Amino acid sequence: MSGTDPNISSSDSSSSDASAQLSSAAGDDGKGQGAEGLYAAHKKVYVRSTNGVFAKWRWGLVWLTQIIFFGLPWFVWNDRQAFLLHLVERKFYIFGWVFWPQEVLFLSLLLIISAYSLFFFTAIAGRLWCGYACPQTVYTEIFLWIEEKIEGDHNARLRLDKSPMNGRKFAIKSVKYAIWGAFSLWTGFTLVAYFTPVKELLASIPTFGFGPWETFWIFFYGTFTFVFAGFMREQVCKYMCPYARFQSVMFDPDTLIVTYDEARGEPRAMLRKGEDRTGRGDCIDCGICVQVCPTGIDIRQGLQYECIGCGVCIDACDQIMDKVKLPRGLVRYTTENALKRGWGSGEILRHVRRPRTLVYGAILLVIVSAFVWGLATRTPLRFDVIRDPYSLGRTVSGGMVENDYILKVMNMAEERRTFLISVAGLDGIRMVGESEVTIEPTENRQLLIQARVPKASVQQVSNEIYFEVVSKDAPGLQRKGKAVFLLPN
Repeated sequence: MSGTDPNISSSDSSSSDASAQLSSAAGDDGKGQGAEGLYAAHKKVYVRSTNGVFAKWRWGLVWLTQIIFFGLPWFVWNDRQAFLLHLVERKFYIFGWVFWPQEVLFLSLLLIISAYSLFFFTAIAGRLWCGYACPQTVYTEIFLWIEEKIEGDHNARLRLDKSPMNGRKFAIKSVKYAIWGAFSLWTGFTLVAYFTPVKELLASIPTFGFGPWETFWIFFYGTFTFVFAGFMREQVCKYMCPYARFQSVMFDPDTLIVTYDEARGEPRAMLRKGEDRTGRGDCIDCGICVQVCPTGIDIRQGLQYECIGCGVCIDACDQIMDKVKLPRGLVRYTTENALKRGWGSGEILRHVRRPRTLVYGAILLVIVSAFVWGLATRTPLRFDVIRDPYSLGRTVSGGMVENDYILKVMNMAEERRTFLISVAGLDGIRMVGESEVTIEPTENRQLLIQARVPKASVQQVSNEIYFEVVSKDAPGLQRKGKAVFLLPN
């Protein structure tokens, strides 16, 4: 991405050009508010590219998230897809683990961890998720990069959009939309690859033999990526995302946010060569902070819900301060209290530890600990016993009382297991049926078993008995199941 290099001149015409650029980037039509009433008229934001610490962090997260997203379905583990939420088989393969629908608790804990992580990091440093890792932010950044490479910088894009339709404009727009469309469809294909094995999807490409739901989701997600990242962009953050509306609940005066130092910057005035700036602030009113903002806001107006906390305005402003030989930090990450009281970085860090962050952190630690403990102690065997509801207790030959049971043995590991099944709980009880069973990896076996007890050993109508399943090839892997043994009437 090209760096920010505004034209700082002493001429009135240059001031006028800068104001025009600022007006265009901010979406001002020269008459103040674009529309009176409930909704403001939308003006396209022509984002100016910049570089710097925060811009590099953003692109670093773009690369990281997309390498994970596009690469993970191709990663192989135990001769299968490493990460696969297989809806048809109703199994979730996550590296060395295989999760079943009965283990929805782990998914619930993961969602709770994600929510509290959002609360925790937002309370500390604002909208980090929005500025650096949100899919809307990431894909908008990618689409803007494609647009810039094809149409040119922000001024060139503005001129192209204002020009009448001709062969050149049609060709440029067609190429851009074609690349956007191809990328969007591949994004939809990749999403579906998390739920249907990617090898099956690849085999279906030549004949377009996708199933109905695969076809729907590839085009559905691809279309939304195309529209949201290509056209709606900041409108999704400003009008559709609920997080922007309730973020203030998680902010307090010690939350780090992108802030304009009004005391230092005001009164702002354009920079002219040789001019005495006594009584004027450090802000030279160049408008670069607005031109680089992906949502088109003016950070100098204070904290706004449209601000996604990406920090690119800090990079742009610091570059201007370097050019005019003024100290950096006119726009910076700081807190409301730090700005009012003149705190340094040490004092700001000390105020990170406060009741709000400690409570969020403690809750997050407890939930993460429970999640890790659950994974560490998870037994790859599930065993359920159900007394056959359609069969009554009965007396059979030899003075024995017999009941029927359905045993469900689920081998949740990715190795074949052989299990021994036994029954206990009443004197002389024995089992009729398979006492040894071999179950393939990640398979479920249902067995019909009879339990027999000498009639003399049964004193009550209803009695508790226990079935136990023990692995022959994995010491310590065992489960018990309780059941009821009934005497016939």
